[in-house]
Amino acid sequence: MHVLLVEDDAILADGLARVLAGHGMSVDTLGSGSEADAALQRSQPADVLVLDVGLPGMDGFEVVRRLRGRGSSLPVLLLTARDAVEDRVRGLETGADDYLVKPFATPELVARVRALARRNAPQPAVLALGMLALDLDAKRARIGERPLDLSVREWALLEYLLQHQARVVSKQQIIDAILPWGGDVTPNAVEVYVSRLRQKTADAGIQIRTIRGFGYMLEAADA
Repeated sequence: MHVLLVEDDAILADGLARVLAGHGMSVDTLGSGSEADAALQRSQPADVLVLDVGLPGMDGFEVVRRLRGRGSSLPVLLLTARDAVEDRVRGLETGADDYLVKPFATPELVARVRALARRNAPQPAVLALGMLALDLDAKRARIGERPLDLSVREWALLEYLLQHQARVVSKQQIIDAILPWGGDVTPNAVEVYVSRLRQKTADAGIQIRTIRGFGYMLEAADA
């Protein structure tokens, strides 16, 4: 993974670059908004942009505004000492994907960078396991040749489980994944959706296992 880090504090930039590199990422560092804006006009400048807001000259907000104005979907994580709600809202409305307030723990920085990279990674057109298949483009689910009728949230949950098959996912991770479809989702509601999916996919050659104390794991029925 390639990260472009824009931070005018040279000591902090060096430290953050070392942390990211220590987690297997290649890192380029820049110290000003104008340098960042120029670099971002090149093709494939990075997989994730980690951008300080308080840059000399052109600030981070303006860098993001110009980036999005060019139609780029490059994931952006803003770093800032400004913790006021209006500043966070401004950053997100400008086009940033995430916001981290200084001082922060470096493991959180690494986790957020990885999450943004995963979110922007190309997704397969069809997710499949056993006899179950989800066509993400056509928004159609089937078991073998039989169509599978799913609600919006059931689809979101099943898609998330298929994307993380053979891995344990917590109820909170599931809640975060299906929240974009609006409204509140409680841990009890997750249990209801899982129960419904188990019933609907009983003959699909898959199983949604409950891992007590941790969450759920989707795997092939004969695993």
